Amino acid sequence: MTVAVVLFTADLRLYDHPPLHAALRAADEVVPLFVRDPAVHAAGFDAPNRAAFLADCLTDLDSSLRRRGGRLVVRSGPVDREVRAVAAACGATEVHMAAGVTGFAHRREERLRHALGADGVRLRVHDAVVTAVAPGAVAPTGSDHFAVFTPYSRRWSGQSLRRPLPAPRAVRVPDGVRGEEPPSRAGLLHLSPQLAEGGETAGRARFARWARADLPRYGERHDDLAGDATSRLSPYLHFGALSPVELIHRARERGGPGAEAFERQLCWRDFHHQVLAARPEASVRDYRTRHDRWRGEEEAAGDIAAWREGRTGYPLVDAGMRQLRAEGWMHNRARLVTASFLTKTLYVDWRIGARYFLGLLVDGDIVNNQLNWQWVAGTGTDSRPHRVLNPVRQGRRYDPDGVYVRRWIAELADVGAETVHEPWRLPAKRRAVLGYPEPLVGLAEGLARFRQARGRG
Repeated sequence: MTVAVVLFTADLRLYDHPPLHAALRAADEVVPLFVRDPAVHAAGFDAPNRAAFLADCLTDLDSSLRRRGGRLVVRSGPVDREVRAVAAACGATEVHMAAGVTGFAHRREERLRHALGADGVRLRVHDAVVTAVAPGAVAPTGSDHFAVFTPYSRRWSGQSLRRPLPAPRAVRVPDGVRGEEPPSRAGLLHLSPQLAEGGETAGRARFARWARADLPRYGERHDDLAGDATSRLSPYLHFGALSPVELIHRARERGGPGAEAFERQLCWRDFHHQVLAARPEASVRDYRTRHDRWRGEEEAAGDIAAWREGRTGYPLVDAGMRQLRAEGWMHNRARLVTASFLTKTLYVDWRIGARYFLGLLVDGDIVNNQLNWQWVAGTGTDSRPHRVLNPVRQGRRYDPDGVYVRRWIAELADVGAETVHEPWRLPAKRRAVLGYPEPLVGLAEGLARFRQARGRG
């Protein structure tokens, strides 16, 4: 009997899983393995919301494998030690895994290659598992990556994607490989009360519902805050419970403007992966410095606390921040507005906002979180780095009736659409009764400070 190990990381699914498919073709028996690596905790990546969602994903993956005659082997400890031990215990000659792009992923791969190589075990790393197009597969002449989205998207759209792979019918796992029970979200503390259910089964069901109801009009509705018509698939993509390759194929099968707009969002995701793969330091340092002298934790402590608590006095900003705490997720338009307010209106270091988001977002990952924050802060790939999103104008445009704001800000539940985005226009007595804070800073004042700091005042 030949045996192979499949190390699951950010690819917690059975459908369209190239490492598992390759292992099943090459070996008689396969060990599906997930390692709860303490390095993840040490790096601060296991925030409560993501830990709960991960537990759902692992439980669902184990159940799906058991329906096929297999099981998920869960181990705890340093990943190189545990993978090496499992490979030795079952006599595996190969270990398969998906490629990652972060510095953490690269270091993990190096340790694994070294540890397994000492035992004569081959590590096979598969591209286009976490992304649709592998980072580095397309690059401009004279550079290792695209720094601008539009030319990248043109080349990306012309790539031939592999056909999605079916889920295996059977997975035969060798006897005697020791493992733990998959973790459970039960008992985890500090979870967002409206956190979504994780797992491939839940993700596929969500996509099916959304594709029927909202995909056709996605292009015109994805910025509609009140309509909440976005796919909400980002957590499932983050954990690999859904395949971006499969989603693109299914969108193309349906066709139309909505499907094209949805595919564009998946292209943005791949774009950020190829940027960070080429510039891993961009997770902590400016991709393109503007020589900012950002306000930090001490200087801006009061402003930062108000922003985190959703009490800035700007309803759209506060609604977004309150949604984040309640759901562990935030509408993309609200993410742009809240990030712009922190970095450009309050002139606070983007890393402070990125770190706070990572502490709550169930879809929070280093690639998309950090590079989206840099895009908004003007230190990333945005071709208009000095643009400032006005939260009042954004509210009037994307939440004209104030439905989204009133959904998340109870103090403004009875305020009409004409003033819900500018409650400071209400009479003083009415404002006092509402209990909603006055604006933290005037928008004109914040804009002037930002322009002066950037040498544009």
